[in-house]
Amino acid sequence: MAPRLLCFDVFGTVVDWRGSIVAEVSALSNSRGLSLDAEAFVDAWRLGYPKAMDEVRRGVLPWTRIDDLHRMILDKLIAQFSLESLSERERRDLNFAWHRLKPWPDSVEGLTRLKRKFIIVPLSNGNVSLLTNLAKFAGLPWDAILSAELFHAYKPDAAVYDGAARMMDVPPVQAMLVAAHKSDLTAAAARGFMTAFVDRPLEYGEGRHPDPGGDPAFNFNVTSFIELADALGA
Repeated sequence: MAPRLLCFDVFGTVVDWRGSIVAEVSALSNSRGLSLDAEAFVDAWRLGYPKAMDEVRRGVLPWTRIDDLHRMILDKLIAQFSLESLSERERRDLNFAWHRLKPWPDSVEGLTRLKRKFIIVPLSNGNVSLLTNLAKFAGLPWDAILSAELFHAYKPDAAVYDGAARMMDVPPVQAMLVAAHKSDLTAAAARGFMTAFVDRPLEYGEGRHPDPGGDPAFNFNVTSFIELADALGA
């Protein structure tokens, strides 16, 4: 059965979060005359992300949006990296760098092609305002914005995949998750979704690929959205 709905993971799959945030942190460091290892800072920021989401899942924290989780992690890093001189305005702007992530080179063209044939939506742990601002910034042509925030659950919780299919009025068997992360795809498949793995070898930087190669368990294994569009006849 052909899919009607394509749901896309966003961070790492559609946009280059690490390269984008490293560039912003480097620019801030240079403008303020700071001796900051931007890559180490960004890696530490991202490292706090799964732990914070897990605390929400386990009830250690109440439901908390990704923007607020990012800020909680950032506040801890301020002391760790001796950045106390940053003003509150600078800290807020830095936190909103996650709203200004650059797309991978094939993302906009591939999404535009796929949009002609399918309903395309993000299905991300990012909150709605983040995903909306990111779409405006990066030129992402979504048909609608779906976020874990709508379901008060974070992927890979089944409620996110089930909720996406229900909200878009599409049976799970006619929905496909497109992602660069195998754990996300495996969780979606368990809820009846078709799956497409997109290889993004530079997500974590050169030579640091946590999910190399495809997997025959997925319906499609591609290296770009353009290749996916070709495979789906879009």
